[in-house]
Amino acid sequence: MLLTTIPAGDGDTEAHIARPQTGSGPGVVLFMDAIGVRPTLIEMAERIASWGYVVLTPNLFYRDGAVDDVRPHDDLRVDGARDAFFATAMPRVGSLFRQDLAGDLDAYRTAVQSLDGVTGSTIGCVGYCMGARVATFFAARHPEVVAAAAGFHGGGLVTDDPSSPHRQLASATAEFVFGHADNDSSMPPEAVAELGRALSDAGLTATNEIYPDAPHGYSMADTSMYQEAGAERSFAELEALFARTLR
Repeated sequence: MLLTTIPAGDGDTEAHIARPQTGSGPGVVLFMDAIGVRPTLIEMAERIASWGYVVLTPNLFYRDGAVDDVRPHDDLRVDGARDAFFATAMPRVGSLFRQDLAGDLDAYRTAVQSLDGVTGSTIGCVGYCMGARVATFFAARHPEVVAAAAGFHGGGLVTDDPSSPHRQLASATAEFVFGHADNDSSMPPEAVAELGRALSDAGLTATNEIYPDAPHGYSMADTSMYQEAGAERSFAELEALFARTLR
């Protein structure tokens, strides 16, 4: 994996940069899932870049280690391997969201807008699993530049905490697309409905749907949770979102 180093809130972090064939286009930040920056996530970033965007994918877990330290080294499609990996990954997730992420979010905004070839005055973002939370925070913190935000099989988007992602939406101006996993205990139907109300109350243009039969993690082809129908639907909706808002 070819990685670069960018500033983050509490130091530097590794990141991947994907570029379209033309070399330039609007900037997009891809916020990783708990599995981390790895070949499959980079392939997803490259696919988004092929639509005409410069895509930055930072290692959100830089406080815990380098990319190679926090990513899996076993095949997560094998029975039991995904669960075993998540036993070590979930403490990192908890630690991340106990941090004040403002410095990170500001740094990622600066980094993507500073990349060679980034055009236009607005940017987009997309997050997967825990990254959907980060994408929501990012759009709410930088409403003047984030025109598009998407989250796929996100968990914990609606909680009782005053800092819950859905409570930040009043500060956002982006168009949102959320594609939720079906029967997801981290984002049950009542939470999806509450997220929809928050989007509506904020006056935001949004899509907020549950993908039938799609399990949590449906977009990740390197895990046992991959579902092609859900993954391809998420890519189609994301491509359309960015075309509407960043072009």
